[in-house]
This record gives sequence, structure tokens and C-alpha cells, in this order.
Amino acid sequence: QVPLVESGGGLVQAGGSLRLSCAASGRYVRTVSNNAMGWFRQAPGKEREFVAGIDWKGGNEQYGDSVKGRFTISRDNAKNTVYLQMSSLEPEDTAVYYCAVGRLSSAVVRSTVQSWGQGTQVTVSS
Repeated sequence: QVPLVESGGGLVQAGGSLRLSCAASGRYVRTVSNNAMGWFRQAPGKEREFVAGIDWKGGNEQYGDSVKGRFTISRDNAKNTVYLQMSSLEPEDTAVYYCAVGRLSSAVVRSTVQSWGQGTQVTVSS
């Protein structure tokens, strides 16, 4: 398990923006910088779903259909941090957002996640 710490969640009105951050530290820094990372979310009563992913170099960005054009994933390996910029937020985006590091360098999907963050709540009011 790679300890990941998320921050940036909160309450925002529909149409607003938030930026989530996820950082690794200590001896796990090398693992994080060499692997793909991503964001997933889980709303009450629903399955955890893929939101966005990025490869180890900061390319090959991938997005879930419901967030394309509104969310942007990025990473800064010098800071061992991955970000999720969320814009034009909708009430349907309300969920706990989880950062994840994958086992592969090129992409991350749920089945290749090796470690999850603790989650951060995002609530979008209408």
C-alpha cells in the first residue's frame, strides 16, 4: 500500500470549480512517479467509477464520459502530486473522490489500482 493523501474537497454551488490534490511522500515517492495515477469517485449507493487517469510522464490523459470537457487531470512529479481540476460542476458530481496509483506506467483502471487514497468529499449544491 502506497499512502496517498488527498485534499481540496468541499461544498460548491453548481457551475463552480474545485481543485483536488493527491500527494505521496516518503519511500513511496519513487513508486508514484513511475506509475500512472488517476481519480475515481463513488456516490452513495453507486459503484466506484473512473473519473480521470494520467500516465507516469503526464500524458495519455483519459476521462470518464460524464466529465469530459469539464475536468482536467495533471501531475507534477517534482512535487509527487496529481491534481484534478473540476469546472462547471453539477449536482451529479457529488461523491467521495479517491486518488489512486496504478501498477502500470501507461494508464490506470480500477483493476490495476495498487493503492487508494482515503477519499475526499465533493458536494455540489443546486
